[in-house]
Amino acid sequence: MAKILIAEDEDSLRRFVARALEMDGHEIAHAGDGADALEQLQSETYDLLLSDIRMPIMDGIELATQSAALAPDMPILLMTGYAEQRERAEPLMRIVVDVVSKPFSLPQIRQAVAEALSAQAA
Repeated sequence: MAKILIAEDEDSLRRFVARALEMDGHEIAHAGDGADALEQLQSETYDLLLSDIRMPIMDGIELATQSAALAPDMPILLMTGYAEQRERAEPLMRIVVDVVSKPFSLPQIRQAVAEALSAQAA
């Protein structure tokens, strides 16, 4: 299965998503903010970046931009609970597979990840 980096500042949501994806057999790494995620991306290779947009230190928009430069073939999936943040991601849609709206269910996030990974394989 895939090696996925989850960048999410809300600890409970990050663990919730990680557990759901681990049930599908994925290997999960965690980051509490964009700067931590970027450090991990500089030292490890991942099959997917799943990132919140609104985070401290470095937001998901900046993380996606820098990640695309580091790993142009890695799909990026963003999450947000804010409509205005979703609009901020629109210019990134050439590098971002999708933006998932919070709150989401386990089946929804698992499906979004599966689609992002299958788009990469295609």
